[in-house]
Amino acid sequence: MLLCRASAYQQCWQLNKYLSCKGLARTPSRRLSTDLLEELQTRGFIQDVTRPQELQSALRSKQQAVYAGVDPTAKSLHIGHLFPLMCLLHFQVRGHRIIPLIGGATGLIGDPSGRLVERQLADRKEVEANVVSLSASLDKFFQHALLYAKSRVKEDLNDVQPPSITSNLIWHKSISMLDFLRTVGVHARINTMLNRESVRARLSSQQGLSFTEFTYQLLQAYDFYHLNRSHGCTIQIGGSDQWGNILAGLELISRSNPDQDAGNKPPEAFGITTPLLTTASGDKFGKSAGNAIWLDPILTSVFDFYQYFIRVADADVERYLNLFTLAPEDVIQEIMAEHNKQPEKRIAQRKLAAEVTELVHQTSGVERAEALSQLLFAADYSDLRAARLVSALEGDPRLVMLSPEEMFEFPIPKLAAKHGLVSSNSAARNLVVSRGLYLNNHPVQDATSKLDVHDLVDNRIAVIRAGKEKLLVLALNVQ
Repeated sequence: MLLCRASAYQQCWQLNKYLSCKGLARTPSRRLSTDLLEELQTRGFIQDVTRPQELQSALRSKQQAVYAGVDPTAKSLHIGHLFPLMCLLHFQVRGHRIIPLIGGATGLIGDPSGRLVERQLADRKEVEANVVSLSASLDKFFQHALLYAKSRVKEDLNDVQPPSITSNLIWHKSISMLDFLRTVGVHARINTMLNRESVRARLSSQQGLSFTEFTYQLLQAYDFYHLNRSHGCTIQIGGSDQWGNILAGLELISRSNPDQDAGNKPPEAFGITTPLLTTASGDKFGKSAGNAIWLDPILTSVFDFYQYFIRVADADVERYLNLFTLAPEDVIQEIMAEHNKQPEKRIAQRKLAAEVTELVHQTSGVERAEALSQLLFAADYSDLRAARLVSALEGDPRLVMLSPEEMFEFPIPKLAAKHGLVSSNSAARNLVVSRGLYLNNHPVQDATSKLDVHDLVDNRIAVIRAGKEKLLVLALNVQ
C-alpha cells in the first residue's frame, strides 16, 4: 500500500485506488500502453509515487526517461542493486529511456539517509576508480538483461535503447559554489530541509549533522534538475529512504522555471520509491554471513551466486520470483503451486536461481552452476560427462587440468593440498583420518592412496571433496 504524504506539489494517492479508475486515453503504442505501474505495484517494486494518475497518463502517452542512482562505494554491483536495476529494466523493455546514474560527486559527500553517524569522506581516487568499474558493470548487466528479456517478454526489443550510463561528477565538477547557490540555494527553503526525515533523525542524535551532509539533498536535487533539463528525464526511482531527496529534486524543478510563461516549460517530473527489501527473518537482502553477494564473478563465483538463491527461504521465494525475474504472474503461481506440493525439492528456489543466474551470467553461467551443484550434491557420478563438465567450469579455479604423470604420480591428499583444496599436506592427512576427504563421493581410506585410471569418471575426471562444499575437479589434459 502506498503511503500518502501531504503537500501542494508532493501529493500522492494510493496507487491501488487509482488503478481501479477507468477512462485513461490509450495510445497507438502497444508497448507504452502496457499498465507498467500496475505491474510494478503487483510485483512489489513500489512504495511511494507522486501524482500516479498524471504519471500513468504520461507513461501511456509517450516515451519517458527514468533514472536511478548507484553509490560508488565499491567497484562492483552486488545483488542489493538488482532491486532498482530490475525496476529500470521494466521501463526499458517497454520502450522508455533509462539513465543509471553513478554518484561520482555525491559519493564524495555521503548520504545521511538511514544513518545514525556521519560517513567518513571517501577517497577521491577510489571513488573515481569505482565509477569507471561500475560503468562497465552496469553496461554488462543491461546487455545480459536484454538477452534474458528477449525470450521472456512479448514486446519486440530490437529497437530498445541502451542505457545512458553517466556520473554526476560530470556536471558537479564544473559548477562553482556561487553558481550552485544562485541556481539551487535560492530555491531551497530551510524549514523544508529541516523537516526531512533523514535530517530530523540526525539532528536529534548525539552526533548531530554536519553542514556537508545537510546539503546533500540539494546535490541530489540538482542531479534530477540537471537530468530533467539536459536529458528530458522525467522520473527518479530511489529507495524509501530517498523520498525526501526525490521531493527536493521535484521542488527544484518546479520552482526554477523562469521561462514557464514563455511556453518553455521543462518536462513534468515524478518520483517513485521502492520499499526496503529484507528477508522474512528481517535481515537485509543481499547479505550472506555478513558478506555481499557480488555480480562480478571474480568477487563471487557464479556457483556461489547461484547457491545464494537456492538457499532462499520458502517465505521469500515467491516475492523474489516477482522482483528478480520477468516470469509472468501466472507462471509464478504455477511454480509456487508445484513447489508447495513438495517443498523439500526446492522447485521454486531452483527456478529462481536459474533465472537470476541467467539474468546476470547468461545461460553459460547457469550451466556452470548446475554442473557444480551436481558435483556437490549428487550421490552418484555415473551420469557425469567430462567434456560438458570441463566446458562448464572453464576459468573456474576449482577445475585443475593435469598431465597423466601428475594425475597418477602423487597421493590424493598431496594433490588436494597442492591445488588449494586444503591448506597443507598435514591438513589433508588429518581429513583422511577423520574420513572428511572424498574421492568421487567415497572417503579416501589411506593418506598414501593414489589415483588409478579406474577412478576416473567418464575416463577423464576425478572429483576430490573436503567436507560438504569444497571440491576440486581434476581433469586429464587431453591434447
